[in-house]
Amino acid sequence: MTVNQGIAIESILNGFHFLNPNLRQEMLANAQLAKFDAGTVLVKEAQYVSLIPLVVSGILKVFISSDDKELLLYYIQKEESCIMTFAAGLKNEPSKIFAVTEDECEVLLFPIQKVLEWVKQYPEFNALFYAQYYLRYSDLLQTIQQVVFEKLDTRLFSYLKERARLLGSNRLKISHKQIAMELGTAREVITRVLRKLEEEGKLVQIGYQIELL
Repeated sequence: MTVNQGIAIESILNGFHFLNPNLRQEMLANAQLAKFDAGTVLVKEAQYVSLIPLVVSGILKVFISSDDKELLLYYIQKEESCIMTFAAGLKNEPSKIFAVTEDECEVLLFPIQKVLEWVKQYPEFNALFYAQYYLRYSDLLQTIQQVVFEKLDTRLFSYLKERARLLGSNRLKISHKQIAMELGTAREVITRVLRKLEEEGKLVQIGYQIELL
């Protein structure tokens, strides 16, 4: 670890002021600070977990896949972690999900063995991961509700609004194919539904971009 990287990690961890100072020092000694380009697969499905990510900046997307289809489960934002990766590491099982960077991401990476030690040794670290469990549980319930109970046009528009909120822009550069992949449907279906939403005055398609109105 370089001096500058150590200073950067220490600055990030100091933001978690509720953590035991001894724990922060252990995290500082064991953390890796890494940057990833957009579209990088950070966690692979079926791989064993050796590192637990904590997002510093940018957004991660978490998916499940089956029979060549994929479904977006939730996003991981700043100061959040991938709890399903943690669960796989806890049980020493292959990951059931894969995680991809939405944009350029800066991530702290912690060795799974150290994380398991900290969970046992420091109650506040345990509480931190319980909070992450609650966030992801709520996200999963929302995803299930949308898939099972909502029509695709409603679900698609909610997806676009959430994406706009996360990226801070109502103009989204995204292909019909990518939307279809993340919502677990066919590109032709997405094209038809987007045309319907455009006719309803909810969005405008400009080239390869979608602008929400």
